[in-house]
Amino acid sequence: MSQWDGKSKGSVLGYKIFVFFIRKVGIQSAYFILYFVASFYFFFLKKSNRAIFYYFNQRLGYPKFKAKQMVFKSYYTFGQTIIDKISISSGMRGKFTYEFDGVEILKKLLAEKKGGILISAHIGNFEIAEYFFSEIDLDFQINLVTTDLEHSAIKNYLASISKKSSIKFIFISDDLAHIFEINAALARNELVCFTGDRYFEGVKSLNHPFLNKEAQFPAGPFLIASRLKVPLVFVYVMKEPKLHYHLYAREATVKHRDEKGLLQAYVESVESMLKKYPLQWFNYFDFWNALTDRRKK
Repeated sequence: MSQWDGKSKGSVLGYKIFVFFIRKVGIQSAYFILYFVASFYFFFLKKSNRAIFYYFNQRLGYPKFKAKQMVFKSYYTFGQTIIDKISISSGMRGKFTYEFDGVEILKKLLAEKKGGILISAHIGNFEIAEYFFSEIDLDFQINLVTTDLEHSAIKNYLASISKKSSIKFIFISDDLAHIFEINAALARNELVCFTGDRYFEGVKSLNHPFLNKEAQFPAGPFLIASRLKVPLVFVYVMKEPKLHYHLYAREATVKHRDEKGLLQAYVESVESMLKKYPLQWFNYFDFWNALTDRRKK
């Protein structure tokens, strides 16, 4: 199965080194150090290398040499988004510029006073979305539906150096208590955000072609979102050259209780983003289950 294991790479010491350079020398100095970190990942993280190489070579159709180059660039770009997130959340938001595409959709969503569901993916840098919303004076509460599997030491360190986030978390639980929390948040005219591109072992999944090959997606976000009569919006925050970010909001129009139709619309939306930002696909695991299939043959 192509499920994610819930763990990200890195150590507290590594984050502390980057934070030191960001604060004392500047963001660009941290970008420079990132070349060495990306090089280490490129040479030694064989498993994730195979997975991301497959994405570039087999799913996007890049020649092998270019796909290899893109593997390194992918690590470097991912590292930049982490550095940017640390910088913005620790008070350096003014050093970045922001561009908005679809802000009228978000304003309309708020005006309806029904709450709303945002669906994003592990592309770009959605974790800085709250800073976009404050930039355009949209005063609402975001609830992020997630698991609690990340490395706690890194989470605690980042929390200690960052300004308090306005995002609330709804953790997925076996007793389905998160369903009640989601409904309560929507009743308060708040936004509930899911990511629709990672699932875990034992969780119900849906299959759909993605970049011309069948892939598995977590069923939960699409089942829940398709059954609640609230506005649905696909939202992405994509990194542009230099210290610039671009927020995209796209309204999703699907039939009630049509989770497969919603998944299809979501897949088409993510694919359109990846055509423009191929380096910002940050799922470093066997997403299409293709590498596992090969080992079995």
